[in-house]
Amino acid sequence: MSRPIFLYSLLGLMLAAGSGAAGYWFGQQSASHVQMPHASAQSDERTVLYWYDPMKPDQHFDQPGKSPFMDMQLVPKYAGSLPEADVLSVSAQAVQNLGMRTVLVQRGVLPTGIEAVGSLAYNQREVATLQARAAGFVERVYGRAPGDVLAAGTPLADLLIPEWSAAQLEFIAVLQSGDSRLIAATRERLRLLGMSQALITRVEGHRQPEPLQTIVTPLAGELQSLEVRVGMAVSAGQDLAQVNGLASVWLDTAIPEAQAGLVEVGAPISATLAAFPGQTLHGKVIALLPSADLQTRTLTVRSELPNPDGKLRPGMFAAVRLNSAGEETVLLLPSEALIRSGKRTLVMLAEGEGRFRPQEITIGREADGRVQVLTGLQEGQSVVTSGQFLIDSEASLQGLLAQTSDVQSEAPALELHRAQGIIRALDAKQVTLEHGSFDSLNMMGMTMPFTLASPEVAAGLQVGDRVQIAVSQSPAGLVVEQLTRQAKQQEETP
Repeated sequence: MSRPIFLYSLLGLMLAAGSGAAGYWFGQQSASHVQMPHASAQSDERTVLYWYDPMKPDQHFDQPGKSPFMDMQLVPKYAGSLPEADVLSVSAQAVQNLGMRTVLVQRGVLPTGIEAVGSLAYNQREVATLQARAAGFVERVYGRAPGDVLAAGTPLADLLIPEWSAAQLEFIAVLQSGDSRLIAATRERLRLLGMSQALITRVEGHRQPEPLQTIVTPLAGELQSLEVRVGMAVSAGQDLAQVNGLASVWLDTAIPEAQAGLVEVGAPISATLAAFPGQTLHGKVIALLPSADLQTRTLTVRSELPNPDGKLRPGMFAAVRLNSAGEETVLLLPSEALIRSGKRTLVMLAEGEGRFRPQEITIGREADGRVQVLTGLQEGQSVVTSGQFLIDSEASLQGLLAQTSDVQSEAPALELHRAQGIIRALDAKQVTLEHGSFDSLNMMGMTMPFTLASPEVAAGLQVGDRVQIAVSQSPAGLVVEQLTRQAKQQEETP
């Protein structure tokens, strides 16, 4: 081989070796670049707190899978910093498009009076029934009719009573004898026959029989019924007429059953009637009737109004205001800010910079478009009053849970009594526990059923679990407020 050919061959071998080395180097570099994104993805992987169904976000699951409620896969909920875990962020443009408005929680006076509509009725404590004191006949009627308003002592009818005539003639004869004991006995016999003391005195003075009984009204009022006709026979004790007094009338007012606690017997009321514009009538509450109307879910408050002029007529309608004793300063919120689910009440807290948080609250009385806040909010917090339902829907889809606040504005904290035990039976409303002693109640250990404060108290628990028990006392008995599963190393026999 000539020298030039050898040199060319050696140069070719060197170039081939260099190409291979370069290819290997580039290959290693490429491989290293392909792995970098994978390593980055691993470093950015977030921790899953739990899985949930967006249609029922309050139920949590430990493993992924299919939802037991809907035909869909469970969605993971990732860990985040505690303040942001249940916060929904909304862009400024979305806030503007939704027309969101907020209001501050403030203290103020909530009117304690109740405004309602009532109707006038007869005072059923002023009713008189007139009867025949003995058997007889109707001799005369005085031209009265039901509906007439009569003064006290107005005559209605004259009754001829033959039995009285004979007894009075006997009494006159005894008077002539002068025997005081016999006179007293005869006078008592006339009284037992139904004669009034005034009639007996007249017979004794005039020495003439008066067999007629005149039926007169014992009080002023409206004649409700008159069951007498000339010539008819009546028997002893037969109802002849009924009179209802009008010196005072009742005012029956229907109020919602939720406001029954604001009504006190003896409290003042004021009323105005369309028949007498500009005139305010004043009275007082005499009773809160015990039964509720099944159709309207209202209770009847009965008041009494004086009627000296007789111008108040049963059946008239009145605008009524029931006044309570005093007014207090409480936390107030517009009623339009509330999201009512039937089981709980929520509001959307505005935390600034487009961040919103669902908050569960407890409410009290409601009046004039405002509601009293018992627990869940503090003075000065900002609450959404317009567009909150759309935010709440988005929060539910993302699985954000409403926060429950430990702040209690009005209601005192429950006193809890604690023990340990084992769950022997369990359903949505009740749990049967084999428990140890409740020392704070001086209650020895036993197996017995308890009412659950809510189904969530026993969420995730099952029969056979050993638990820490916290109960509260209520008028209905002991109520389980907390059940906490014990760790294996803490298990003890109750």
